[in-house]
Amino acid sequence: MGGLGYLVGLLVVVSLVWGDGVVGLAFNWGTRSTHPLPPEIVVKLLKDNGFNKVKLFEAEPPVLRALGNSGIQVMLGIPNDFLAPLATSVGYAIRWVSQNVSTYVSKYGVDIRYIAVGNEPFLKTYKDTYLQTTFPALRNIQAALIKAGLGPQVKITVPLNADVYETDSGVPSGGDFRSDIHALMLSIIKFLSDNGGPLTINIYPFLSLYADPHFPIDYAFFSGTSTPVVDGSISYTNVFEANYDTLIWALEKNGFPSLPVIIGEVGWPTDGDSNANLQYAQKFNQGLVDRIIRGQGTPKRPTTPPEVYLFGLLDEDAKSVQPGNFERHWGVFYFDGTLKYSLNTSLNGKSSSLVPAKGVKYLERRWCIMAPEASISDPNLGDSINYACTYADCTSLGYGSSCGRLDRRSNASYAFNVYFQTMNQQKGSCQFSNLSVLTPMDPSQGTCRFQVMIDIGKHETRPRTPPTSSSSSSLLHNNLPITHDLIFVLLLLYIILH
Repeated sequence: MGGLGYLVGLLVVVSLVWGDGVVGLAFNWGTRSTHPLPPEIVVKLLKDNGFNKVKLFEAEPPVLRALGNSGIQVMLGIPNDFLAPLATSVGYAIRWVSQNVSTYVSKYGVDIRYIAVGNEPFLKTYKDTYLQTTFPALRNIQAALIKAGLGPQVKITVPLNADVYETDSGVPSGGDFRSDIHALMLSIIKFLSDNGGPLTINIYPFLSLYADPHFPIDYAFFSGTSTPVVDGSISYTNVFEANYDTLIWALEKNGFPSLPVIIGEVGWPTDGDSNANLQYAQKFNQGLVDRIIRGQGTPKRPTTPPEVYLFGLLDEDAKSVQPGNFERHWGVFYFDGTLKYSLNTSLNGKSSSLVPAKGVKYLERRWCIMAPEASISDPNLGDSINYACTYADCTSLGYGSSCGRLDRRSNASYAFNVYFQTMNQQKGSCQFSNLSVLTPMDPSQGTCRFQVMIDIGKHETRPRTPPTSSSSSSLLHNNLPITHDLIFVLLLLYIILH
């Protein structure tokens, strides 16, 4: 953004709260996974780690029921697709609140604190799609909460991408809201202020680094930099503080100097890009946790640090890769609740580390790999890998990713196995033109994990049949749309085979 290159992006929550001498973390809980953990196990994971807040992207009954009487506070999201009907009908908003808020508060004891109306609706890439519907939807949801008697306890907010503000001087003090949405932003901010709602902003230092190869890498973290951004008497040593203070300047200039601000999403992915790795993710998130434990604010708000939601809790292998291959790898935990790296959340000298999910049941420990006797020059290999990576997540195979250094045979094995696991190891899902075989030996190597999926009890579902030599040639022409994900598969196939 401006001279600072503040590109920002998606969502998750790490919030630390004080109570009985214990620091509690809060996370965004996304469910775009082919094999999601059962909600009861996720809630247990949250409680075992002292996570007392979650942000949900939509109202999913099993998730909300599992959160009932858990003591976990909830920010409940409304997807952008709901904005139009919510904007045009207060009756629709009343029904939505009744079905998704009132019912779960009164019947199940869910502690819903915020309703997040939309998700980054003014993102520039949406090309004004939601400009006319976001504010009316916000007003109608507020009216519905009041009608339901929930106005005092459930507050409204709108999660926005940090591209809603900018600086014309390249430093935070030049901050103001984008000219094309300036009046709309002020209307929304005034409405939030009048109704006791905070402004929610998503900040992603990783995306600044991802978008600009010349972005100073140490400026993305919290350990200081040899070349700080100087803004008058203030020297900014990390992009998080500079980005946040740009917003605070924009609020001050427009008459809202004390409006509460929530960081709705901030985090670091662990795969899918050369800068998305375990080491950088641990470094960034530990730095973030440390500053929240200290109660550290920013130069513009030194004594009132924002509530912060870290993105994310679990990996989601069914998310779109349109923003980048890293999009499926934001979790602090893997998809199954196992730990990726340690985070120290110690307070007052008491050590506290993360613990994995308990009670997870897996499919049989077996893997689908390229048969030892199969040839990498087999003419069916390309179509077989293409098919596997179209219907399963091969983002770890990309350049600079955790499996990016596999040889060609191991690349094929990874693709076959991830398809086999995604299809619940069902009969017929490890038959790739006589190129594949099952093995009880874990083929994982180095940083590359050949996973075994969670048993979600869906073995009765018939798998898609992998291509044979007679059917694979028509695959791209007849059966699949040309999407961004398919383009990724074709690029990945080129990397694997060359």
